[in-house]
Amino acid sequence: MTRLRWSDALSLDMPAMDDGRRTFVELLDWAHEANDARLVEHWRRLFTHTARVFEQEDRWMNATAFSSAHLHSTQHKVVLQVMHEGLTAGESGDLATIRKMAAELGQWFANHAQSMDAALALHLRKTGYDPVTGVLSMPDDIALAA
Repeated sequence: MTRLRWSDALSLDMPAMDDGRRTFVELLDWAHEANDARLVEHWRRLFTHTARVFEQEDRWMNATAFSSAHLHSTQHKVVLQVMHEGLTAGESGDLATIRKMAAELGQWFANHAQSMDAALALHLRKTGYDPVTGVLSMPDDIALAA
């Protein structure tokens, strides 16, 4: 399976989203490259970072009444649960599980980024939401959509 690399195809042209997602790709690559002694450490960093990115996206979806928030957040929860199970397995010495998950996570992420994250970025733009400041410049658009 081809490993995930950051590319323009993954970019949403929204730095507040792209920065965290670019770091995700980098940390996933570190997990791929890690030797057995460092694999769990790198997976833990990836898990912690991913949880922060997902929490941030969940806050943005809630702040802007994103219509697909439930589906998007549910996917976040499932992925975090699976990643946590991988971490637990790795801490017990089962490194093969983490390596398998790392291979599959890249494919999931590419699909998620180009569908769910792209839809969220479009929604944030349409509502005038600034993810950095939390300022919503078109709140009436959200009220009409609700």
